[in-house]
Amino acid sequence: MGLETEKADVQLFMDDDAYSRHSGVDYADPEKFVDSGYDRDPHRLNSHLQLGFEDVIAEPATTHSFDKVWVCSHALFEVSKYVLYKFLTVFLAIPLAFAAGILFATLSCLHIWILMPFVKTCLMVLPSVQTIWKSLTDIVIGPLCASVGRSFSSVNLQVSHD
Repeated sequence: MGLETEKADVQLFMDDDAYSRHSGVDYADPEKFVDSGYDRDPHRLNSHLQLGFEDVIAEPATTHSFDKVWVCSHALFEVSKYVLYKFLTVFLAIPLAFAAGILFATLSCLHIWILMPFVKTCLMVLPSVQTIWKSLTDIVIGPLCASVGRSFSSVNLQVSHD
């Protein structure tokens, strides 16, 4: 039963009339790829990575390869993408998750214990600093600029062409 069903499915898939060069799956719709389990990307952070064969390889209507070549290419693309992703995640997922955990823990600690107390301290001290700065500019810089302005206001330049 299993072998006969598989042969019928393959023949239907390889049939020229039944095969439309598009798998019928809309890769842009993330709801069609949700497994029976929970959603691993609930915030759709990586929805742009849901690429299919038709998104990468496309033949215009005027240029087509043999249908069997197209079907084999499609199958090889999907299988290699699936197997290679699984293989890479076996070796990279745990170390990269560990490194990302260390990175985000460090950034969180720095943000919580250093950056935000510094910002809050600056915001708390700023009104006093603003008052002192305004007094200093009114006492020192204001009269100094007024004196320099008066001095330069008496300067008279004349340009002559000899």
